[in-house]
This record gives sequence, C-alpha cells and structure tokens, in this order.
Amino acid sequence: MTHRITIAGADADAAFDCAPGESVLDAALRSGIELPYSCRKGVCGNCAGKVAAGDVEGVGGASTRNETCLPDELLFCICTPVSDLAIEPASWHRVDPSARKRFQAKVFRNQLVAPDVSVLQLRLPAGQRAKFAAGQYLQLGVGDGSTRCYSMANAPHESDAVTLHIRHVPGGAFSARVPGLQQGDLLDIELPFGAVALDPAATRPIVFVAGGTGFAPVKSILDDLAKKKVQRPITLIWGARKADGIYLRAAVSKWQKQWTDFRFVAAISEETQSADAEGAFAGRVDEALVAHCPDLADAELYCCGSPGMVNAVRGVAERQCALAPERFHADVFVDGPAAGPLPGTA
Repeated sequence: MTHRITIAGADADAAFDCAPGESVLDAALRSGIELPYSCRKGVCGNCAGKVAAGDVEGVGGASTRNETCLPDELLFCICTPVSDLAIEPASWHRVDPSARKRFQAKVFRNQLVAPDVSVLQLRLPAGQRAKFAAGQYLQLGVGDGSTRCYSMANAPHESDAVTLHIRHVPGGAFSARVPGLQQGDLLDIELPFGAVALDPAATRPIVFVAGGTGFAPVKSILDDLAKKKVQRPITLIWGARKADGIYLRAAVSKWQKQWTDFRFVAAISEETQSADAEGAFAGRVDEALVAHCPDLADAELYCCGSPGMVNAVRGVAERQCALAPERFHADVFVDGPAAGPLPGTA
C-alpha cells in the first residue's frame, strides 16, 4: 500500500506519497522534493538521513545502511516504507520534476586522451539546451534497455553540448563501443541527475580529490568557478596508476594561470619512477592528501572516484586531517547499469 512521508519540521507541502517497493529518495524526487543523492545504488552514502517516526525495509531485501552511515542513519535511496514515515534528511529543497530532459545527442568529437580514456563530446539538437549544475551527471542509453551514468565534464554555460570522460572497461556495455563511435552517431541521453552539495557562495579553502575519470565532474565545477571568477584557495589532487592517466594537463595549466592560490598535485600510484620524473607524488590519492593537506579543519573536500578510493579518502580526511564530516562531499563512480530512470520519466 501507499505510505505518506513527511519531513520533520517542514510544512505540510513537503509531504509526499511513496508507492509499494519505491525508495524514499525516488518518491521524493518524483514529487519535486530533492534530497542529497548521487549513485542511487546504496554505495556513496550521500542520501543518508534519519527516520524520526515509522519503519522501513530495504528495497528488494537490500541493506538499508552501509559503512558511511552514522549509527542512527539510513540510506534513503535503498529503503522503502512499511508504514507512514517522518524523515530527517541532511538537507532538502523543492525542484521542478519536469526539469529533467531527454535528448538524442549527436557525436561531435571523439578523442582518445589516454590509453584507456576517451573524451566524447555530444552536440544537442539545434536550438536545444541542457540545464544542469556543475558536478551533475546524465544517463545514457546503451541500446539493451539499460543505461549508464556519466558526469558532465563541461561547465553549465556550455549548454548546447555535453562532454563525457569515459574509461574503457573491458566488456563494458557502452565503454567498449566508444572507440568505434563516429561523428554523427546518435545517442540517447537524459539529464540532469545528482544533487551537488557544494555551496557556490562559500569562501573556505576547498580540496578536490579525483581518481581517474573522476576528474570529469571536478573539471565541470572548476570551470564553473573560473567562469564566475570565484576566489578561494583551491587544491586539486588527481590520481592515476600511471603518469599518462593525468590526461588533461592543459585544463590544469589554465586554472593555475587564473588562480594564484591554486595548487595541483598529481598522484601516481604504480609508476614511481614516472612520478619522480613528472614531479608528482608517488602513491595513492589518500596518501597524497595526508602529505599535502594535513590540516583540513577549516576546509571542505569534494572527492570523486571509485567506492574504495572515496572511502579511503574519507577515512584519512576525518581521522588524520581533522575534516568535519559534514564538509566531505562525494560523487562515487559505480560500474554497471544505472539504478534506472526515476519514476515518471520512463
């Protein structure tokens, strides 16, 4: 049966209904209430919040918690109510559910920028624009009924196109096709997805930590900050196994010229000799964070990459660098099909 969900302390307009088997997050988004979220798979922990009243269970029997949750938190993306609920999300705001759009985009440019990374630029149909916030992602149809998620690497003001950084995954349903895509090929996309927690008006120092193609949303955010002429201390730590995995040094050089208080650290985890030759840090990004940013008490941190990398960075940032947990923001890249289109968008 359908259950009613209210947000503790909010007005009655913030209440919404949740269908049987539907996650709390999806029900909220369908109703125009945006809670924090990213992966929608129960991995990243961005949607964690409290249930003040009522009971829930895991969608499809899944666990309602993971290691990122505090003892009294649950993951709203993977739990469904079994009674009426009152919830306490970390934050919420109203959005227009119709703002998400579908496009048939055309391949404009396909560049191999590293041995296992392609930068794919897609043009939208003439006269159409994509509205998204820096750091959000899209879902791309792969032709078998499933979708894959990719972050936009371009800034929001470049709204007639989207740029994706795609790592070639052996056997990947879409990434294995990317090297063969030609100019003019058509792809179905839907956007935007993801709730970006960064406050564009904040002034405290910010540290970005990216692993591999986790650089894509970081690039979007940094290009957006540059466009808006935001002035704040910025550190970028970008990790790769080998030196050629740091594949867009021209973008980094541009930021270094714009911001005198911009610091860049390349972290090379496997080729230590290459790291020395490149002037890079020899080791993982979490090790580079401790070495270069030992005191994050007055900073905020945005981390993007694999679940293991994000968890490692979160751990050292909070335990060794004094980062406040509420100032850790993550975008976790999870391989495989997306969680599916949001209710009402199919």
